[in-house]
Amino acid sequence: MRYPLALPGVKEFAYATIGGVGPTLLWLWFWLRQEDEGHTEPRGLILLCYIMGGLMVMLAIPLQKLASHFTGMVGLLPIVLWASIEELLKYKAVSVLALKSKFADRAIDFPMYMIAGALGFAACENILYLLHPITQGDMTVSLLTTNLRFLGSSLLHAMSSSLIGISLGLSYYRGWVSRKIYLFFGIISAIALHSAFNFFIMNKTGVHTWQTLAMLWVFTVITILMFEKLKRIKTPAYTGIIINNNA
Repeated sequence: MRYPLALPGVKEFAYATIGGVGPTLLWLWFWLRQEDEGHTEPRGLILLCYIMGGLMVMLAIPLQKLASHFTGMVGLLPIVLWASIEELLKYKAVSVLALKSKFADRAIDFPMYMIAGALGFAACENILYLLHPITQGDMTVSLLTTNLRFLGSSLLHAMSSSLIGISLGLSYYRGWVSRKIYLFFGIISAIALHSAFNFFIMNKTGVHTWQTLAMLWVFTVITILMFEKLKRIKTPAYTGIIINNNA
């Protein structure tokens, strides 16, 4: 992550907060609209997941620094480790708050809570990225950073975490072993998507950047279709099992 070279003032921090949080709230509004009209998640719990996801950035930074100490800053390995740290922290935060609660009672609920936590993480990360150009008085770079992170990184966090939520949703009415297997592959898929995005974005070639963003938007459409599938999962996949909601 990039840090501001100078300590920001109240005005600079306010600008960074608006630019960092605003786009993620727009995404949160968009994804919450994918729910069934007659069944929405408690907004207080959604907000808690969002806040807890943001707080995880403060834990991710020292862990990523520690990982870089052993692997260096260049190469595929540090990229995978950084992505792993972020995805596991986001999952753990949301799992403690919502995924094991009585409110996660439908298949579609799991990706919704995961997306809320992921967008909170993205919001805090956005603020840290924006503080650097804002403290330097470069508003043009700040606007470009906000737009690119709205189209790319913020959406990436939501989509990678949604993979974990979708996996949990697909396995919601299955047995304990199946749920753990689905969760494992969901986490691996989230880390793979996150790592691939970062790998190509960090390549300074503009063509790769736009191709990566296009791929991410295609993936977004697929995710919306998966949400429709999860909405239709309202009965156990098979009978004779004990349903355990703990994720």
